[in-house]
Order: sequence, then C-alpha cells, then structure tokens
Amino acid sequence: MNAPALRPVAAASLLALFIGQAQAQAAAPAATPAYTLTTNFAVASQYIFRGISYSQKRPALQGGFDFVHSSGAYAGLWGSSVSGEALGNATAEFDFYGGYAASVGDLGYDVGLLQFTFPRGKIGGESYNTLEAYGSLTWQMFNVKYSRTLGDYFGMNANSMGFGDNSKGSQYFEANVNWTFVPGWTLNLHAGRQKVKGYGAYSFSDFKAGVTVDLAEGWQLSAAGITTNGQTDLYRINGVDTAGDKWLVMLKRTF
Repeated sequence: MNAPALRPVAAASLLALFIGQAQAQAAAPAATPAYTLTTNFAVASQYIFRGISYSQKRPALQGGFDFVHSSGAYAGLWGSSVSGEALGNATAEFDFYGGYAASVGDLGYDVGLLQFTFPRGKIGGESYNTLEAYGSLTWQMFNVKYSRTLGDYFGMNANSMGFGDNSKGSQYFEANVNWTFVPGWTLNLHAGRQKVKGYGAYSFSDFKAGVTVDLAEGWQLSAAGITTNGQTDLYRINGVDTAGDKWLVMLKRTF
C-alpha cells in the first residue's frame, strides 16, 4: 500500500543525481587537446631577414602552418615571396622547421632545426639552401637565441665566391624584448649579430624597433624601423642597398 508514495522520492533522487553529474561535468576543466594546428598569412611592405631585404624593398606575401603537440614537440612550414635579383633567380623561400619547446619555472627554452630552401636560387652555381640548428631562452619579455649553420651559409664557399674555403659554422646571435606596455600593444626591440665564417667582410649587426597591435579575430598590425651595419658595397644589388635603413609594415592574421 505504501509503494506509490515511494515513487516521487525515487524520481527526485534520480533527478538530483542527474543534475549533480551535469554540474560536475560543467565544472570540470576542458581536456587539453593533444595538438594544435594554426595557419598564418601576412602582407608585408617588404621581406626582411636579419636586417637584409630579401624582396629588394618590394612588397611580399607570406604565410605558413604550425603544428604543436602537447608534449612540446612542434613542426612547421613558412614561406615568402622573394626577389630573384636579391637571391640569384630564386622564385620563393620555403622554410621547414621542427623542434621542442618547454619551460622550467618561468624560464622557457626552445631547440630545433631550420631548413631554408630557395627554389632555383643559386650563388655562383651553388644552392642558397641552408640548414641551421638553434636554441633559445625566454624569461618574461626577454629572449636570447643562437643559430648555427650545419653546412655552408647560403651557398658561400670557394666555388661560389672564387676564394676562401667554406662557411660552415656561421653563427647568428640575437636578443629580443617584447614588452606589452598596454593590453594589445607590444613594443618589439631586437639586436643581432651575423658572423659569416671564412668571409668576415659579409658579417654584420642588425637592429630593429617597432610596435605590434593586436586587432580583432586574430589580426595583427605591426610597424618597425630596421637597419644594419652591413657593408654597402657588398649588399647593394642593382642599385638597392638591401642592408641599409628601411621601414617594415605588416598586416598578419593567425587562425
């Protein structure tokens, strides 16, 4: 005779259990994805690499893909239009890279390999293609990075230059500051030193000061002034001083 009176209590218990489980699931943090894949695309007033204009101070289109695993391993592809005048008939630049990035406390570190490729690009019959190993440390807004070629530095050797030996082991040292002084606005400072082994006259330092503004939906706008102390007679190509003072304006989107 009492069974009907128990049914509302049982139903209420089941409802409370269901609500409790739903609330627990809602409160639980989302699982970290095993990997992320992002794409970027940019329009730049010119393509500048370590202070040198690879587009002969002309506009450039750029873009790439980045795959990052939750373990810290990553790989990517990036490309840019270039000037065949500045880079011996090269039709473009494609860079392939991979490495590992992690942190110890507030100190982040990153090690990897970077393969530069320049389809059809040659200097004195030697390919511009270059492989570098790199390592960097980052603490808060500060970053330092070291890169070293595992072969010749962009094709520079006795065959292409007509003198000397090879440029294997050329090094690039750099220091960077990226300070977000107000939300969405970042001051970018950079100083670097390129040492070309065996061809010291081609060594140079480069400097950059600029600002990056975060816009809506993954868009960024940046502007910077860039210069080097590279020897004008070595870096002047068809009347363009590719190592001289220059401005860079870039609109980029990451998605």
